[in-house]
Amino acid sequence: MAGSEAAVIGVFDSGVGGLSVVRALRQQLPEHRLMYVADQAHVPYGPRSLEEVRAFSGEITRFLLAQGAALVVVACNTASAAALQHLRQAFPDTPFVGMEPAVKPAAEQTRSGVVGVLATPATFQGELYASVVERFAQGVTVLQDTCPGLVKEIEAGRLQGREARRILEFALHPMLDKGIDTVVLGCTHYPFVIPLIEEIVGSAVRVIDPAPAVARQAAHLLAERGLTGARRTQPDRFWTTGDPATLMDSLQALLGESAPRTGGLRWNGRRLSVVD
Repeated sequence: MAGSEAAVIGVFDSGVGGLSVVRALRQQLPEHRLMYVADQAHVPYGPRSLEEVRAFSGEITRFLLAQGAALVVVACNTASAAALQHLRQAFPDTPFVGMEPAVKPAAEQTRSGVVGVLATPATFQGELYASVVERFAQGVTVLQDTCPGLVKEIEAGRLQGREARRILEFALHPMLDKGIDTVVLGCTHYPFVIPLIEEIVGSAVRVIDPAPAVARQAAHLLAERGLTGARRTQPDRFWTTGDPATLMDSLQALLGESAPRTGGLRWNGRRLSVVD
């Protein structure tokens, strides 16, 4: 890539869940600067309408492109299911990477023939999830749970709390009784509670985090377009439509950031503006 800085990668989610993807992107593509938007004014996206999620996703994408992003990662399973196809049509010159529930590798690797998927209602109801199950999980029993309230616990930083444990035990114990040997994380928030999930399911059950595969796809698209080869010249940047101080706390807790660059955004109707 010509110029002094490697291509900037834009990333967004309804909240801090997409930071699990940021973590994977940093490992895979350390030379690229990341810009992240957490739409915490609207978290969680799961219960919202398709039209709302598409509108939020479109405006956040416009903001990231205006900030110089060359590729956009939709680090939210709900937004990917609801808006990814729409975004590719609306921004045809921009490469996008979305989240797809990792049912395919789970179906390929299961020995018991029973896998569990943890995701939001919107993900389970979307055409993308139904298509993945139909294409790749023939002959495999797929058990599902929406883990109500878990995103809220993770947003609050209660990764080992009593309520998070209760939610996960309620979801996973019936699956264990039916013989799962693989758990698919269908929400980007959920990798932050992998240690708690592993405590509950034990070492014989494999937990699949989709974030590394997303980072590999981003690397592939950047290489395909000749957008690699330079180095970063500036630090990563993070914005939220909620409270920047709360986001800073999350960055410190989830990513170990000592002095993250955070800023505020405000929704004015369906448009975003930077808070001074």
